[in-house]
Amino acid sequence: MSFTFVRKLPIPAEIKKQFPISEAAAEIKAKRDAEIRDVFTGASKKFLVIIGPCSADAEDSVMDYVRRLAKVQERVSDRLILIPRVYTNKPRTTGEGYKGMVHQPDPEKKPDMLAGLIAIRKLHLRVIEETGLTSADEMLYPENYWYLADILSYVAIGARSVEDQHHRMTTSGMDVPAGMKNPTSGDLSVMLNSVVAAQNAHDFIYRGWEVATQGNPLAHVILRGATNKHGNSIPNYHYEDLIRLLHMYDQRELSYPAVVIDANHSNSNKQYEEQVRIVKEILNSRALNPRLHELVKGVMIESYLEPGSQKIGCGQHIYGKSITDPCLGWKESEELIYDIYKMC
Repeated sequence: MSFTFVRKLPIPAEIKKQFPISEAAAEIKAKRDAEIRDVFTGASKKFLVIIGPCSADAEDSVMDYVRRLAKVQERVSDRLILIPRVYTNKPRTTGEGYKGMVHQPDPEKKPDMLAGLIAIRKLHLRVIEETGLTSADEMLYPENYWYLADILSYVAIGARSVEDQHHRMTTSGMDVPAGMKNPTSGDLSVMLNSVVAAQNAHDFIYRGWEVATQGNPLAHVILRGATNKHGNSIPNYHYEDLIRLLHMYDQRELSYPAVVIDANHSNSNKQYEEQVRIVKEILNSRALNPRLHELVKGVMIESYLEPGSQKIGCGQHIYGKSITDPCLGWKESEELIYDIYKMC
């Protein structure tokens, strides 16, 4: 066989026992979860800003970023909920390149999945314990979700995963909001079908168990732009795109229709500085139509300490600069958050 079984990894319960969430941190998460849930149910008029690095590549710089974010959260808490984007699993289009902290806790060293599982749990715990915020992560591997299920407040299902049945059914067992991105093709029906699946109950195999889920009513959509057959980016954040999505939601019986809009990726053609303009256009569209005001619950922004991106292994690593997709720098990000606050 072409598989090499390197070692058997600890089950989630063993990792959780070794690195448990404290009672104080669990209380913080419960409070944050309730606040975020209220946004999706309509009980709260606050706006979500899911913001942070393209990939959480280094614990120190990520914590530096989140500490800064926590200070801003104190100033905007009456209108905004800031959710740090701490993405520890990085999907790769070709399968090559840095796949995230779960694979490589140190991007300059070889993959170590055991060290990675420990590192990502410790990082998410530090976010709660040291900042009072709770984070978002992408569920790249459904079987790994349970290592973090007790500490995440938001989960994203990526464009390349959203059609996968195991991702959809695992999402149906979550008790936090889960955003289903449109696929890279841009087919909104596929995205909405994923929400239907995630909101319904299922019986399936998970980590060697037969499991039953009750459905996740907080599953919703994320617009991230698309790519056409020529490889060109097609944005889907404009007013007419949001109206089309609203009409498609109206044709389905779904709980809590909602959209979060990703300002980067194919929406910006990975021109990271365009995120500032795109977010402001989204907020203007939201203000024009009462139904869009209810539908659009938040935005996603890729942001780090330093603007742009850098390659790993070049020997001149810049602290707090993305090693995957380029990101807004902290100065521009902080200004944008305050602009969002004023527009909300």
